[in-house]
Amino acid sequence: MAALPPDPRRLRAILAYLETRIAENETVGIYLRLQSEAVRAALAGTDERPHPDAPERRRPTPPSSAPGRGTTHPRAFAVQQKRTPDGPEPAVIHTADCTMIEGSTHPIRAHEARAALTDPNIEPCAFCRPDSELGMLD
Repeated sequence: MAALPPDPRRLRAILAYLETRIAENETVGIYLRLQSEAVRAALAGTDERPHPDAPERRRPTPPSSAPGRGTTHPRAFAVQQKRTPDGPEPAVIHTADCTMIEGSTHPIRAHEARAALTDPNIEPCAFCRPDSELGMLD
């Protein structure tokens, strides 16, 4: 690292500049993660299957030193609404990787799933048990 100037005025200016750059890069990282999630949700909504010769892409894991993040991602959830000729059935909350999901779903975060499961018109999936995953069982 280059030698730092000895006077406090220039050291404060350098510190302010560095803190601004850190904040800008953190904001860009958050924005890119949100955009990536939106694209993944849009992809999940299509019935397109990946090409068999295409290499499998894995989502990069953020470093454990990232502010406000642990070493693991929070669990993802999905809400499924079933429509019948007699009207809609109660919505069902699933974990995002549940194999019992039928039709299209809408991705939701853990806090949204927890709030939705308090609604009497929304049920947890009996197979993947998102209420158990969220720690909501009595």
